[in-house]
Amino acid sequence: MNLRRNASREEPEINFIPLIDVLLVILIFLMVTTTYQRVKELSITLPEAEADQAKQRPKEVNVGIDAQGRYVIDRGVFTFTSVPAMADQLRRAAGDAKDPIIVINADANATHQSVIHVMEAARAAGLVHITFATQAPATPGK
Repeated sequence: MNLRRNASREEPEINFIPLIDVLLVILIFLMVTTTYQRVKELSITLPEAEADQAKQRPKEVNVGIDAQGRYVIDRGVFTFTSVPAMADQLRRAAGDAKDPIIVINADANATHQSVIHVMEAARAAGLVHITFATQAPATPGK
């Protein structure tokens, strides 16, 4: 017994609605998990802490760089010739101190390369603790 004599065969069709649903879920997931950079709107409030003064301060080796690229290492003028020569001078200034800190006091108009020379010399001398000295901006009216 054939019940489908006159029935025509229907063409299969592709249903796009589930595909659209899946794409919307993926889009929402990407929008929620993506982080956006805020370069100009960075507002940081540093935490406050009270601590006793350190009983032993590590030795600090002060390196000054002026706008013309001249160097002063612990109040002694140093004429830059090479990074290894500066590394030797930094080792001598550090003496036998354990883990001395290199404090770079660079003029605001000093070249980037002159600061890099000091950092390279410190690395070559095995001095890994480097910091930069800054000053607070002058407030008008005071």
